[in-house]
Parts: sequence; C-alpha cells; structure tokens
Amino acid sequence: MNELVTQPALKTPRVLVWIGRLMALPVAFLFGMSAVMKFKGGPEFSEGMAKLGLPESMIVPLAILELVCLVLYLVPWTAVLGAILLTGYLGGAICTHWRVEDSFVIQVGLGIFLWLGVYFRDRRLWQLIPYRNLSE
Repeated sequence: MNELVTQPALKTPRVLVWIGRLMALPVAFLFGMSAVMKFKGGPEFSEGMAKLGLPESMIVPLAILELVCLVLYLVPWTAVLGAILLTGYLGGAICTHWRVEDSFVIQVGLGIFLWLGVYFRDRRLWQLIPYRNLSE
C-alpha cells in the first residue's frame, strides 16, 4: 500500500526570514505606489497609457488587481500565491513595454527581487528550487 510520506516541517533560519522581509519592502512599496498612482490618475498617466496602447478604462481594474496580488504576497500564508500572481502581472507589463519598444529592465529586476524575497522567507521553496553548493 502506498502511503503518503510526509517530511517534518523545516524551520527557516530567522536571519533569512528577515532578509526576505526586507527584500519584500521595496517590492511592496513599488507595487503599492503603482496602484496608488493608477487610482490617482492624471493627464500624465493618461498619456502613458495611450503610449502603451491601453485604454483608460483599464486603469482602475489594473490598480485593484495589483493591490489584491500585493496583499496576497505580503500575507505569509499566501505569499507564494501572491508571488505567482505578481509574476503574471509583471509578465503582462513586460510584454506591454516590449511591444512598444520601451525598456522593461525594471519589471524584470522587480520580478527577480520579488522571488528572492519569498524564497528567503519560505523554506518549502528550497525543496522546489534547490540551492547547490558548488564547493561540495
């Protein structure tokens, strides 16, 4: 009979949890400010949306989506789900900027930082994405 073998929960070292939390701060700030700016709107924002080829009617739904994903990322129990959703959001942003030949380096860097932050906070990811010590 096949039995589900469970491993004991691995404890993440506190220093890595705090490094992950500190890495989550700029991610939270950037996504939060982006959502606030979308809610605030303004002529510059409308021009930017037009440049990207997006209708103004998408501004508020994008802001709501961004905030929901951000909250999921910041709550420890849903951080991995939030990271997955924010990665999808960033993928759309990268594609949109790439299509109009804008730079998308910031979005790529933000995605890397986002995943490093959650990787340090959640030891379960260490088993999915193992780190191999090259000196061994």
